[in-house]
Amino acid sequence: MTAATTAPKTPRISFEFFPPQSLEASFRLWDTVRALAPLAPSFSSVTYGAGGTTRDLTHEAVATIHKNYGLNVAAHLTCVDATREETLKIANSYAEVGVKEIVALRGDAPKGADKFTRHPEGFADACELIEALADIGKFKIRVGAYPEPHPDAPNAQADVDWLKRKIDAGADSAITQFFFEADTFFRFRDRCEKAGIDAPIIPGILPIQSWAGTQRFAARCGTSVPSWVADAFEKAERDDRTELLATSLCTELCSELIDGGVEDLHFYTLNRPERTRDVCHALGITPEASLENVA
Repeated sequence: MTAATTAPKTPRISFEFFPPQSLEASFRLWDTVRALAPLAPSFSSVTYGAGGTTRDLTHEAVATIHKNYGLNVAAHLTCVDATREETLKIANSYAEVGVKEIVALRGDAPKGADKFTRHPEGFADACELIEALADIGKFKIRVGAYPEPHPDAPNAQADVDWLKRKIDAGADSAITQFFFEADTFFRFRDRCEKAGIDAPIIPGILPIQSWAGTQRFAARCGTSVPSWVADAFEKAERDDRTELLATSLCTELCSELIDGGVEDLHFYTLNRPERTRDVCHALGITPEASLENVA
């Protein structure tokens, strides 16, 4: 007689897209949405460019994805370069097209600026924005979280303290910056639990499309690159096996997170569906026929 085995639980998934700024980019976005929509994400977020540079494009992409693909869309909203009135007007415009979720962020500094500077009539930080959105009462509010120190944070505990403030201000859940090792997320989750944070924290997953691009991204957002990952990609590039390595490492990371009790995964797609779709399939996430036919 053999002991019964428990099948691994299939996670809920969500995707992040960014608004296109050219005709070619538009085709790539809609191809990506069509390819991933059949996987039935719990929500899909659409980013807001640094300094609010894609504000109108974000609104257009959010409305189109919600209307044409029937996906639950979480629109990014930041505090950068806008008054309180302008920011809340944007939020209400999302509600008017049926959007029920917002990812509320302080936002990155505008291009050419070294750091975030509050608009004289704008929100000072994400907490003020969250409080205002909570008062509107129309949205589920998601926020960012940083398992490794944010570039502006003095230490790792500061990111936990800020997340606690955002949850207390009215946020419902958090999505983390990407990371390379599951233990990075687990240590952060433990610190959050110790701080009394009981809202869901969803790990952000970056299926690597370009190793050079990923290293630049990691440097900008404070994500540490383990030496073993760098060595693996150096060898894979010599053997022309970077795609295989990227898929296997991402799948392994997700599997370790699921084994550690994670029930939701948020994929940063970079508007390229193949790697994300391959990882989802490896995790047992298969297309839903009705959605596949619609898409």
